[in-house]
Amino acid sequence: DIDGVIRGTVRQPIGKREEWDPTKVSADMSASQARAGRKMETPDASKHMEDVGARLRHMDELGIDYQMLYPTIFLRKLADRDETRVALAKGYNRWLADIWTQSEARLRWAAVLPLSVMDESIKELHWAAEHGANGVFMRGVEEEGVLQDEYFFPLYEEMARMDMAVTVHIGNGNPLVESLLNHGAGGSPFSSMRIFSVAACHSWILAGIPQQFPGLRIAFVEAAAQWAPYVVNDLRRRFPGRHGRPAPDDIFAENRIWVTCQTDDDIGYLVEYAGEDNLLIGTDYGHTDQSSEIEAMRIFQEQGTVAPDIVSKILDANPRAVYGF
Repeated sequence: DIDGVIRGTVRQPIGKREEWDPTKVSADMSASQARAGRKMETPDASKHMEDVGARLRHMDELGIDYQMLYPTIFLRKLADRDETRVALAKGYNRWLADIWTQSEARLRWAAVLPLSVMDESIKELHWAAEHGANGVFMRGVEEEGVLQDEYFFPLYEEMARMDMAVTVHIGNGNPLVESLLNHGAGGSPFSSMRIFSVAACHSWILAGIPQQFPGLRIAFVEAAAQWAPYVVNDLRRRFPGRHGRPAPDDIFAENRIWVTCQTDDDIGYLVEYAGEDNLLIGTDYGHTDQSSEIEAMRIFQEQGTVAPDIVSKILDANPRAVYGF
């Protein structure tokens, strides 16, 4: 019976296996952090949300007031049947709503919607908004569709009315495209996931979606931001031929677009293109990959790459503007 109800289970102990060695895993994590030059390790209980209090205490240590939670399991397509998609979305959203309640609203979240069933998506959007969600999780490619498709317009209209943000996380909802670009020696999430966030941002602006849905905000998360100048420059060259007019001077601000940067991005350079009011930064808490940097907030404040008032905007005012903290 697929009903979307979460039923608690006790995590079973992992049986003895030759490849499972906690000491080795810990050592590998330390070595990985050393190679990357970034701190990525987080406590298991807070990483997996088994102890929300522990997560909040760690946030306090890191100087973080709020976190925005995104799903990993939904980066790829999970199911073919609509009823399964509805159940998975409902189950996830109710789990996150419980976390939000336990956190006293410090852990906010992006809702997962069964996008292949639009009427159910609208219903779930309303439920999620009433239970702590302040954004909707989307990927640059949604199965056989892209974000500027008219199919999504009813969702955008309702989100704009409800003051909810579109939050585009790296991912790929099309298994064929994802597998094509993520195989062989050169395959990686850069080509199979990240690059589609770049294309989605470009297409969102070129298609005029922000003008069709005034007030609708969109954030591009975990794809870094060094690509922003590329998008802006291309749009400046493309707009006159496509639209018969120049592109807006402040493209991201005028289109209500925010982009998450990393500490090793050239943030001073990015400010010239994305604008100081449209950059965010995050930690990718719980992961140990390309985007992870647990102490990103502290490092960014200490780098001195941009003026203190811009640092304050990126750490506080900008996330409040897009997420409504």
